[in-house]
Amino acid sequence: MKFTRREFVGTLALTGLATRFASAAKKRLPLAFSTLGCPKWSWLQILDFAEQHGFAAVELRGLQGEMDLPSRPEFAKEKIAKAKKDIAVRGLKIACVSSSSHLHDTDIDKRRQQIADACRFIDLASALEAPYVRVFGDKIEGPKEAAVERIAAGLRELGEYAGPRNVTVIMESHGDFTDSPTLKEILTRADSDHAALLWDAHHTFASSHEEPEFTRKQLGKWIRHCHLKDSVPSGNDRRYVLTGRGDVPVKRQFATLAGMGYSGYYCFEWEKVWHPELEEPEIAIADFARIAGRYLSEAERTSG
Repeated sequence: MKFTRREFVGTLALTGLATRFASAAKKRLPLAFSTLGCPKWSWLQILDFAEQHGFAAVELRGLQGEMDLPSRPEFAKEKIAKAKKDIAVRGLKIACVSSSSHLHDTDIDKRRQQIADACRFIDLASALEAPYVRVFGDKIEGPKEAAVERIAAGLRELGEYAGPRNVTVIMESHGDFTDSPTLKEILTRADSDHAALLWDAHHTFASSHEEPEFTRKQLGKWIRHCHLKDSVPSGNDRRYVLTGRGDVPVKRQFATLAGMGYSGYYCFEWEKVWHPELEEPEIAIADFARIAGRYLSEAERTSG
């Protein structure tokens, strides 16, 4: 087979890109951070920071304060190839594309709109070759039994849409759905190879008072991605603090995941968008990389 000079040069460039990606990926721990923590950063700032601080992946949850990722110009159809190259040349991956879609609505039209919105995010994740799209169960509206069935049906429907696009829909332990028994019931009823769990380990501990080992025992088979963060009690609520400075058993959460053979990313969710008073991302995200790297290395030594 003969190649033109342009085709030959292009092949060399792609080969070099793939080699650099593979080399960079092998050297990094499976750490990620959510863009929820850096709402003022541009697309390239996010990727550059991730590369410079040894992260393996980024979770997309908004960009420069805009939560509707499919409408961002960086992810327009004609820009997808460039976005993928921006990611690859830095040795990174997209861990998850996180939507705001929820599945609790009893109103048929509202429910249809939420499903349609989630499908838009699934299409974007597929285009970016990202494995997961996050959705919420969110609230219990009406009888709990009916809410559980409604949310399970929504997950099953989205799983059917996501599967052919090489995407899995993951429901986050969040809102009214942070206890393991209820989450287990939803995921069992969803009964889909393309519907699973995003374990927000903060919420199962702080809201449902579960120890990480208990959550793992109940839900481990469904955990595909995780959110990790620390906090301290503050009145009737909690206040987020830098990793390892609060009373959330983050170190044990790392150990629990490593002990079950978890192969996903350990993702820092610093909720700067919702809590602008928090430490700046340059401080908090870099701090997580340092602390989490130590936690993960210790967890892997122990589990190994």
